[in-house]
Amino acid sequence: MLKKAMKTADLFIKNAILVTMDPERRILYHGAMAVADGKILEIGESAALEAQYDAAEVLDCAGKVIFPGFINTHNHLFQTLLKGLGDDMALKDWLATMTFPAARHLEPEDCYDAAMLGILEGIRSGMTTEVDYMYPHARPGLSDGILRAYRETGIRGIFGRGCMNTGERFGVVPEIMQDPKTVEKDLVRLFEAYHNTENGRIQIWTAPAALWSNTAQMLQMLYEVSNAYGAGLTVHVSETPFDRMATEALHGCAGVDCLEKLGITGPNVLMVHCVHLTDSDIDKAAQYDLKVSHNPVSNMYLASGVAPIPKMLKKGITVSLGVDGAASNNGQDMIELMKTTALLQKVTTLDPEAITAEKVLEMATIDGARALGMERQIGSLEAGKRADFVIFNPYRSPKSIPLHNPVSTLVYSATMQDIESVAVDGRFLLKDGAITVTDEQAALRRGQQAAERLCARGGIQNRMAGHPWRT
Repeated sequence: MLKKAMKTADLFIKNAILVTMDPERRILYHGAMAVADGKILEIGESAALEAQYDAAEVLDCAGKVIFPGFINTHNHLFQTLLKGLGDDMALKDWLATMTFPAARHLEPEDCYDAAMLGILEGIRSGMTTEVDYMYPHARPGLSDGILRAYRETGIRGIFGRGCMNTGERFGVVPEIMQDPKTVEKDLVRLFEAYHNTENGRIQIWTAPAALWSNTAQMLQMLYEVSNAYGAGLTVHVSETPFDRMATEALHGCAGVDCLEKLGITGPNVLMVHCVHLTDSDIDKAAQYDLKVSHNPVSNMYLASGVAPIPKMLKKGITVSLGVDGAASNNGQDMIELMKTTALLQKVTTLDPEAITAEKVLEMATIDGARALGMERQIGSLEAGKRADFVIFNPYRSPKSIPLHNPVSTLVYSATMQDIESVAVDGRFLLKDGAITVTDEQAALRRGQQAAERLCARGGIQNRMAGHPWRT
């Protein structure tokens, strides 16, 4: 009798708890996964698959949980250098006294160092996909600094090229404004140089800073360019009452009504924050299949309010999760974000089932992929999808033991310490607790030094001995 030929794989994981996030939401408690050429070849029971594969690397993940990689749909990586400087401020004051002054003095190397720092923290919390939203462009090359970090770290990155061309009366500094022609020229450059590079791992989107800081001409141009390249557009919408007031003052309407008026209503539109959407806004968002990035930690930090997420979910709106910039979060932690997402809605609605642990995980994985139009490539562990995954080891900290339900443990009990390994396209960016793609300590030191230099150039006094004690 002829022996059946073995299948080959680059990586074979066995004896794991596989939380697949597939359409049936299967959890395989003795699961195996075969990976080759950056893709998942097969998912199944270890006993059935182990004898079928000859792999270059075999990992026995007994007692460990494999999740799809976590997807962060909103961030401002340059703000990583401003972590801890915006404490206890309202959004408008936060922008005027800290963020905009720093943005005036950004250099390309600052953006690179900030991006490296933020991405590494994200990887350590299980992040495999990052949407960066870069809105200030005081000088050329800032975008390229962040994209360089995307390339070097191996993270799956969407870079949103942002802009502002109005809003001086609301505190926007002229030095970071650009006219539509300048923005369009640089957008085309970025799309031609970077879009769908690194085997599709890096994409370019458009990202107007806010509806109130961009004219109709700018906003419509951005959407036209996005559509021309088959890309997305992401924009802050109804983050605060000020946001709605300022948008109304400029455009004569606010929220989704404004997007509708401008013709920015396709399924490739990702709205960020959406804290103060009206019931009419929510109905129209569902009608147009607009997507939402929910950023609860930054919304709490800046006292912006609580987004009506349960209402959105009931209308069938795709809601994903974003950590937001470190200047309004003080972290880039997807684990913290998931717990906050669930608990905030429970206490706000007085309903313990307002958002379940399972729904939070969907928001961080398959719904995040859907928000980016990438649900056929990432967001779940299924044959044919990219091999973006997280190895979660509950034995790395006492907080996650005992493990009874892997999803509950992840959302309510886990810490970053429990993330043992992270892979994108089957390549480990974090393995056995160690960053593999760069010298992490050197990156941390560069980040600290860059932050100090930026604060000095921007005249930001709210650090070290200049930080006031407030009670």
